[in-house]
Amino acid sequence: MKGFKSFADPTVLEFEPGVTVVVGPNGSGKSNVVDAVAWVLGAQGPATVRSGKMEDVVFAGTSDRPALGRAEVSLVIDNSSGSLPIEFTEITVTRTLYRSGDSEYSMNGVPCRLLDIQDLLSDAGVGRQQHVIVAQGQIDQVLNARPEDRRTIIEEAAGVLKFRRRKERAERRLAATEANMTRLQDLQREVRRQLRPLEKQADAAKRHGAVAEELRTLRLYLTGKKLKAFEAAQSSAKEQRRDLDTEQVRLRGELEGLDIEIGASEAQLAAGGDQGLDLLPRVESLRERCRGLIALVDERSRTTERDRGLLVAEDVALTLKAELSRHAAELEGLNTRDQVIERQLEDLALAEAQLDAEDQSPGDRAPLVGLDAGKRAAEARGELGPLRTGVERVGAEKDRLAARATQVASQIHDADRRLDELQSSLSSASDAEADRVQLVDKAQGEVDKAVGAVDALTQEQLLALKEEETWRARADALELAIEDARARSGLQKIEEIEGVLGVLGELIQVAPGWESAVEAAMGGALASVVVEDVQTARVALQRLRESDSAGSILALQTVNPPVVLSSIGEPLRTHVSGRHPSIEPLLDVLLKNAVCVSGGWSEAIDLAVQQPGLIVVTAVGDCCGPNGWSVGSGGNAAATAAAMEDANTGVQEATERRQVAEGARTSAESAHGEARGRLDTALLELEANDDLLTRSSDAIEKIQRERRDLGSEHGVLEARTAELDQALDRDHPRLVELEERLIELEAAENLERSAATDAHIKRRDWDDRIRVAATKRAELEANASALREQRTRLEVRQTEITTQLQANDEERDGSADRLNRVDVTLVALAHLRGLLQVRLNSLEQEVGQLRRRRAQISSEVRLVANRLERLRGERTAIEKRSAEVRELAASGEIADTERRFKLDSLREMLRNELAAGPDEAMAAPEPQLDAEDTPASRVRELESDLRRMGPINPLALQEYESLKERHDFVAEQLQDVRSGRRELNKVITAVDAEIVEVFSSAFADVAENFKQIFSTLFPGGEGRLKLTDPDQMLETGIELEAKPSGKNVRKLSLLSGGERSLTAIAFLFAIFRSRPSPFYVLDEVEAALDDINLHRFLDLVSEFRREAQLVIVTHQKRTMEAADVLYGVSMAPAGSSRVLSEKVASQF
Repeated sequence: MKGFKSFADPTVLEFEPGVTVVVGPNGSGKSNVVDAVAWVLGAQGPATVRSGKMEDVVFAGTSDRPALGRAEVSLVIDNSSGSLPIEFTEITVTRTLYRSGDSEYSMNGVPCRLLDIQDLLSDAGVGRQQHVIVAQGQIDQVLNARPEDRRTIIEEAAGVLKFRRRKERAERRLAATEANMTRLQDLQREVRRQLRPLEKQADAAKRHGAVAEELRTLRLYLTGKKLKAFEAAQSSAKEQRRDLDTEQVRLRGELEGLDIEIGASEAQLAAGGDQGLDLLPRVESLRERCRGLIALVDERSRTTERDRGLLVAEDVALTLKAELSRHAAELEGLNTRDQVIERQLEDLALAEAQLDAEDQSPGDRAPLVGLDAGKRAAEARGELGPLRTGVERVGAEKDRLAARATQVASQIHDADRRLDELQSSLSSASDAEADRVQLVDKAQGEVDKAVGAVDALTQEQLLALKEEETWRARADALELAIEDARARSGLQKIEEIEGVLGVLGELIQVAPGWESAVEAAMGGALASVVVEDVQTARVALQRLRESDSAGSILALQTVNPPVVLSSIGEPLRTHVSGRHPSIEPLLDVLLKNAVCVSGGWSEAIDLAVQQPGLIVVTAVGDCCGPNGWSVGSGGNAAATAAAMEDANTGVQEATERRQVAEGARTSAESAHGEARGRLDTALLELEANDDLLTRSSDAIEKIQRERRDLGSEHGVLEARTAELDQALDRDHPRLVELEERLIELEAAENLERSAATDAHIKRRDWDDRIRVAATKRAELEANASALREQRTRLEVRQTEITTQLQANDEERDGSADRLNRVDVTLVALAHLRGLLQVRLNSLEQEVGQLRRRRAQISSEVRLVANRLERLRGERTAIEKRSAEVRELAASGEIADTERRFKLDSLREMLRNELAAGPDEAMAAPEPQLDAEDTPASRVRELESDLRRMGPINPLALQEYESLKERHDFVAEQLQDVRSGRRELNKVITAVDAEIVEVFSSAFADVAENFKQIFSTLFPGGEGRLKLTDPDQMLETGIELEAKPSGKNVRKLSLLSGGERSLTAIAFLFAIFRSRPSPFYVLDEVEAALDDINLHRFLDLVSEFRREAQLVIVTHQKRTMEAADVLYGVSMAPAGSSRVLSEKVASQF
């Protein structure tokens, strides 16, 4: 818990198996532990966590502590048993709430939804209702709850809620399916209504299509012949252009190769100059700085060594104490030996007195010799033995330390080498990181830009295609309408007569938007043939009569003088003009009484009634005049030559836009693929670089730790070695001196002993006993003298050691800290000097290499400059030849443009009029015709047949098939929806059956366990659960009946507080036993229980402690004694909650 309610500081509670009891005084925050568990598991209502609003769970601050900005609780679940369907042995669920109101969930550090957490925990019996958590004061709500709420608790424990959610999803899908089916039925009826009239039009279109197909075949053949002729003329031009293109490609390739070589030479030249001029001064500067630093470190080390020499070493003091103890033991032994020698001398004095009495001529005795040399030799041997042993021990220790120091130095060198390599790698990766990120950002921006471009161009292409189809359909309709008008006018029969101008509809031009109004006003006159005079009209009519053809004629000579246009409404004459000046008077006559009114047919009728002589029309084609009233346009409003030209122009422009959009879209898709590839490559490079950074950083940190430890050890070894060297410097000269002196003393001792032996032989005849006594006295006195000297020397040494130890004790108190600091400084300086020396050696080598490299680069630069000059000369010559080739190609292109234009016109005609390609036209076979027919004459005949058929809806067949396909699709979809509805109903029925089965089983188990637990908590009492509506197992609630022993209560409200608590506990624990969960949290549920009932409750808890974790918040001492782990919660004034834990002994 971090910042949750009263827990301002991070707090961790580890719930062990068994019973965990949380205790503490009122207001300490112990119930906040329960709130934290409920909150992290998804509690949504502020009241659930005892707050006014959800932001109140964030620590609000005190007089001594500021408020925090967020609350965070993490719940760790042990999943080593695999109870939860997730591949983790430990699951951490975390919920964070910011004071701004933002909230987030995560699972094992990965952001997730609350629904994901609830779905995962529901399999373990921990649902969104949180029946396993009984907060403070909620125990009584179990009895006050509605029967349906009690059912919800059992369903959650039994895992029914996931079936409920599945059913809810199925019901939502079923409702959506019903709505879809209603829409589809309406759509089917509408499509069926539109289908009937289109079927008749489609049949007419089929008959028309057969004739049109034969006409198309003939025109395709004729166009193919023209294409072959044009392409034959193009062949020679293509061959010449191909040769020029080949040469141009060759020259371009040579230029690219030269550009690459020139670029490489320029880059080499630039790189060589930079290396030779920039890097060497910087490296030499670094070398001089490194030398200065080494001199400074050496001076500092010498100063520190002098300071250290003034301090007392702890090891010397220890050696002195050991030597003092050894000397004390030796003195005690010397005292004992001295007493023995004194007694021996006393005995010898008595013997010598007797011998003196026997021998009255002592001058004849031989003198005692050898005592002085032997004494000195004995002293030397006594000092030499311990000294030699100490020196050997110090030498062995020094050898061991030297071997270890060598090993440590080798390890330090290896660590430094690896550290340099890793730091170089890390530096390279760090330098490359920004570039990698920039490349990824750039590639991502290119991908986004390319996606946007593809989408925009796709939309543009679709719009252009739609516009092209619209214009093409309009052009086809206009062409059919014009052909129909020409057929009805009889123009084909009389067009070769001199003076025939054409059909009136083709000779006029209507302002945009006025087509329907003009058609309504002029009516059939638009299909009349205009001739110059009456005589021409007579010839034309005679020709029509002879050919048995229908037609109408308008003679310009019969036109009256100009008339005055009507001033009522909008005169149509101002919106119509003739393509020939002679047509204008005719239009004046035909439209003199034609006006257009704003509004609809109602306003037109009103004006026609007021002015019977006018022809009143509307913009949509309604017409009211002397010849009758009509509404709607006849469908040929745009059938004029100008409209046809506009339509063809629109088709051509739309086709060009579509082609341009297609090309641009193809290029954009290619660019998108390339950008996607670059992004993938950049991401892989960035990921590899990040991995290298992480591995290098971890390795550097590890090696630095090892390097510090090795450096410290090496410093200790050097300090100890220095101490041993000082000891050797002190003891070794004395050892050599003693060894040399001992040799002399032993030689003198041998000489003196030899002389004494001769004297004793000469004096043997005197008195053997005197000789023996004298010899013994000499030996005893020598031993006594040696003992005295040794005692004196030991006593003096003891005094010196004691004095030195006292002085060391006095100095050690003040110098220990300084000695430690000096040692640390010496180690650091030695380590620093080693690093600087390594760096200096590296810089020395690099300076030499750079100087040699600069000389080499100077030579290479001259070679590269000469080569660059030669390459540039070659490139200039090739560019000149390339310009000449381009000029020749441009001249040929101009000459070829005219030929291509003619071919493009034919191809465009093929695409627009025949919907075919050039290959298809040139491969078209010659149609089989009658002997008297030619392809051209047959074309004219078929065109005449089409005109006689009259206008048809050319899109009727396509619309019929499309609408029929849509009708079939809607019917199929409707069938699928009905099938889906049946399947959803089956799913809902199956889920209902599953809910009934699972709930019935869970209810039976809970009812049985409630009866048993109730009888345990209320000996002699009776409790049971019953369904409110057993016939409706999907919706029935649960009633709870409780009759303690000796009472006959009918309402739960009549029970005492303790009885109500025990009854609720019996119900909850019956659910816990029937459908176990991994843990339960109870907050002061036993507060109202007396000792007896508390004992029964604790027996029940003891039973469950083997099956699950129980966390109980309590004030009861008996409950505390039943705990396996105790957590105490306390709060200081103006502070935050703190937690202490204690494991309870087994006897509790």
